[in-house]
Amino acid sequence: MDYKIFIPVLIAFAFSVILGPVVIPILRKLKMGQTERVDGVQSHLKKAGTPTMGGVIILSSIAITSLFYIKDYPTIIPILFVTVGFGLIGFLDDYLKVVMKRSDGLYPKQKMGLQILVTAVFAFYIVKFTEIPLTWLIPFSDGKYLDLGYLAIPMMFIVIIGTVNGVNFTDGLDGLASSVTVLVATFFTVVAIGTKSGIEPITCAVVGALLGFLLFNVYPASVFMGDTGSLALGGFVASTAYILQMPLFIVLVGLIYLVEVLSVIIQVTYFKKTGGKRIFKMAPIHHHFELCGWSETKVVAVFSIVTAILCLVALMAI
Repeated sequence: MDYKIFIPVLIAFAFSVILGPVVIPILRKLKMGQTERVDGVQSHLKKAGTPTMGGVIILSSIAITSLFYIKDYPTIIPILFVTVGFGLIGFLDDYLKVVMKRSDGLYPKQKMGLQILVTAVFAFYIVKFTEIPLTWLIPFSDGKYLDLGYLAIPMMFIVIIGTVNGVNFTDGLDGLASSVTVLVATFFTVVAIGTKSGIEPITCAVVGALLGFLLFNVYPASVFMGDTGSLALGGFVASTAYILQMPLFIVLVGLIYLVEVLSVIIQVTYFKKTGGKRIFKMAPIHHHFELCGWSETKVVAVFSIVTAILCLVALMAI
């Protein structure tokens, strides 16, 4: 094996570690602090004021590292576009919330419109400028592919936007989204190297950027990634899965993302149907476990262990 392929991990890690002490004080000075819900988990109230928008550290590290490899590895272009595209949507949302003090950030229609636009450009690029089929590799099928025909493009929008928002919901505890996604990115790196897909520089860059960011993001976090980071990472996971023809594997390796989204959908639907009753003590589901008495670090550890095991299962499923 050519071990040079792992150099992007080290480059992105170095950028992340260097940018942390530079960016965090700037965010603090700009008063880009996290606001915590008064009706939420009470132990989180002490996090109020912790700088958010730390996703700029992750995004910058991934983008800068990828630029070194873009000439020799053109396949990373669509993934980089989606990662940066969703990251910029998140940045705009964070900026409006934190700096402009617009409590909701982007309006839901604006956010959805921008997400559809980024996904549409990605879909157009894949269909027009690459020879990557829109068929999906079926887990445990010995190499069989699912052909969705005319539904392939509509499903792409559902998968990408769904995954992006799944990662966004997962980002609610110190180091949770970072820990889960670094494992998912490692899984994709192994697959990318094994299939010689040519995207390993960006999957490695994500691993390195997240490992560096975790130094500042583990409990007790000195910075949060905000939507800037979570939307970018969701874009990375979904677009990488598409380049590798593995959207079905998101359900396996990204099961935590799916469970987080479903917990919110179930909670809201049940709440409306029953006139105020709840299934979970609080949604997304990581807060439910906290209110059941689990410590924040235990939730992060358990969710990460589940993801690590599922990544091993997914490798056997190829």
